[in-house]
Amino acid sequence: MFDIILTVNIIWFSLALCFMVAFCLYKFSLKLPYELDRVFQDLIRYGKTKDNIKRQSWQLVYDVSKRCFYHFYAVSVMWNGLLLLFSLRSVVIGEMFPDWLMDLLWCLTGRSRTAWKELQLSVLLLQVLLWIHSLRRLLECLFVSVFSNGVIHVVQYTFGLAYYVLLGLTVLCINASSTQEGVKSVALFYQLTWHHVIGTLLFVWASLLQHRSLSLLANLRTDHSGKVETLAHKMPQGGWFDWVSCPHYLAELLIYTAMSVCCGCSSLTCWLVVLYVLCNQALAAQLCHDYYRSKFETYPCHRKAFIPFIL
Repeated sequence: MFDIILTVNIIWFSLALCFMVAFCLYKFSLKLPYELDRVFQDLIRYGKTKDNIKRQSWQLVYDVSKRCFYHFYAVSVMWNGLLLLFSLRSVVIGEMFPDWLMDLLWCLTGRSRTAWKELQLSVLLLQVLLWIHSLRRLLECLFVSVFSNGVIHVVQYTFGLAYYVLLGLTVLCINASSTQEGVKSVALFYQLTWHHVIGTLLFVWASLLQHRSLSLLANLRTDHSGKVETLAHKMPQGGWFDWVSCPHYLAELLIYTAMSVCCGCSSLTCWLVVLYVLCNQALAAQLCHDYYRSKFETYPCHRKAFIPFIL
């Protein structure tokens, strides 16, 4: 598998390693040279967690409103919807992917276009789940979440836009590792196995957990009619917030784990994406957890950042 999808695996492992190093630097209070540490802190933080650091005026130039979060999911809905459309056309009418898409997939896998002649059920299911996830998050950003006046760095914003583009391509790359030359193809319906069912059920449960957690956060700023009363940060309570500070980050990790289960837990690429999400969400959750602990004197000491009893 290493030689089949080497480039895409290197990309995800490198991203995971970067966030793992960033998490360790922050978690263990390892200081970088002064100016470098200032830039580092600005890059890893967003929203309310930027309140805990002093920022120079030149750093404010790179701020983007956190309300622009929905841009990530809008791009994902359009891009991954387009990729899903190409896949459905491939399955239904046998149409090959366009040349520009095949060139991108070749750069990531080194495989010829025959690797996508027969799309696997696992890949199609992942595309559907990814599109549903993106659409739900887009609707939540637009109609559920109440964003404060927090900001994100322009580097974070650019990365967020590119992330879902790469993720959609990565899902298609998985087909290269599951397609074997010389092996007779099996109809999509007959490819259905237990891991597709379990993975989908876990995806649904994790999505409900994330939606419920985001709704609880939004309720902290609205009245019973849904009218926004404040943009202040309050201590979240109820649901999985009684166990962790960021159950919505835990749900994100579980959503990607569910996608890996849908691949039969056998895709190295899928698990590297899960590793990246773990490192990324661990850093974001720890920053948020420390913010809550510093802001609220009565914050429950038994709460972990985002994995109950562990982290």
